[in-house]
Amino acid sequence: MDSSALSILALVAVVIALVALIVALIALVRLSHLRRSLVLLEATDGRETFVDVVARSVSDFQELRQDVADLDRVLTKTRHDVADSLRHVSVIRYDALGDLGGRYSFSAALLDDAGDGLVLTSIHGRAETRTYLKGLTGGKPDIELSPEEMKAVDLARGPTERKGS
Repeated sequence: MDSSALSILALVAVVIALVALIVALIALVRLSHLRRSLVLLEATDGRETFVDVVARSVSDFQELRQDVADLDRVLTKTRHDVADSLRHVSVIRYDALGDLGGRYSFSAALLDDAGDGLVLTSIHGRAETRTYLKGLTGGKPDIELSPEEMKAVDLARGPTERKGS
């Protein structure tokens, strides 16, 4: 081999070495970036890793979903219980006999959301007081109601219910 061929070969070797050095530097920079990113994922000084935090967060989220499902079941049961409670109440006071002047007589209606319940009436007179109890099922009385008792039922139903059942 002559000297010009050796020079070209040496020049090619230097270029290949420079390209290899540049590729090595780029790889070193990328490796440095990866190591910095990896530090976020590694536990240091007893601290949790990013993966641990994410796993704990997923577990907490699943527990919250279960809690919400449990609360939904409790809320549904509570709504049902409230609908069955005697929570629509009204009282009408009046002077049933017209001679006492004290409005001591009364009719009280106690209903649930379905219109089931009772009407309690107390008629107060000079010598005696009588008390009557009448049931309602679906808003319909089991015994005919007096006008005062009907008024108490209508008031207990409120303005959104249909009148005249």
